Amino acid sequence: MKIRNIDLGKYPVLLAPMEDVTDPAFRLLCKEFGADMVYTEFVSADALIRSVDKTLLKLNISEKERPVAIQIYGRDTDTIVEAARIVEQAKPDILDLNFGCPVKRVAGKGAGAGMLQNVPKMLEITRAVVDAVQIPVTVKTRLGWDAEHKIIVELAERLQDCGIEALTVHGRTRAQMYMGEADWTLIGEVKKNPRMRIPVIGNGDVTTPARARECFEAYGVDAIMIGRASFGRPWIFKEVKHFLDTGEELPPLSFKWRLDVLRREVADSVNLLDERRGILHVRRHLAASPLFKGIPNFRETRIAMLRAETLPELNGILDYIEAAFGSDRQE
Repeated sequence: MKIRNIDLGKYPVLLAPMEDVTDPAFRLLCKEFGADMVYTEFVSADALIRSVDKTLLKLNISEKERPVAIQIYGRDTDTIVEAARIVEQAKPDILDLNFGCPVKRVAGKGAGAGMLQNVPKMLEITRAVVDAVQIPVTVKTRLGWDAEHKIIVELAERLQDCGIEALTVHGRTRAQMYMGEADWTLIGEVKKNPRMRIPVIGNGDVTTPARARECFEAYGVDAIMIGRASFGRPWIFKEVKHFLDTGEELPPLSFKWRLDVLRREVADSVNLLDERRGILHVRRHLAASPLFKGIPNFRETRIAMLRAETLPELNGILDYIEAAFGSDRQE
């Protein structure tokens, strides 16, 4: 699959943009394990043009993580165009427009998935951004606002006509948020539409290597995007890529190996931010990690991880987990 001159290979697996998740350290870790392209956290166009320090930091990308996309959101055309020009100066490979974020503070104000209730404005913004920058522009959106307004098949054509060079579709409506199962049938319909010429990327509930292959084979998408399944499990890209390349499951990664990856994630987060903010950022990833699923009487340990405030405290908890459970959990 190619987006302009960016060749992502035959079965690309991408890291989805996620607020408070896809910071530079996490992106590099996922890249190391096989992610073919990574996306930044959401960047607010309003905050960007006001030069908010925290937002400007989200534009920091490195050569090691390329190809990398910076994703922006907003609701005003002039503001998003100005923000897009600022983003272009950061030299990402791709500029992605977020028309899919369902959270109330974004969609409730008409941005993100809120644009699904104002398609003319969505198209106006898309055309304006495509005209304003030289780098490829892509879009990420959802099936529609709710079950009665699943408009994605027609909308995909209209977005393509605006000049975007790839489209990512999350298989839920805004009303669903992240509940229920993602519906890939409509993603497949978008791809099967003979009028669609640009790559179509599918997103939603890709949690196993077998499901990744099924999405390629059953729905014909050009790429898949993995989001929440990477929480506390950045090695999912290693597992998925091995399965897609060989047709076989990757031999089980040991409990210690995976725990050491999580230790790296902790260290990288602290190094990127500082001890206090790094711990706050990473501890919920640890608590959500499937690595600890099935460990008996783990509730108190999980609570302790969520409450840890210092690096020695958190590392002590991980040491305890390894000593208490590691020898019995090799799969």
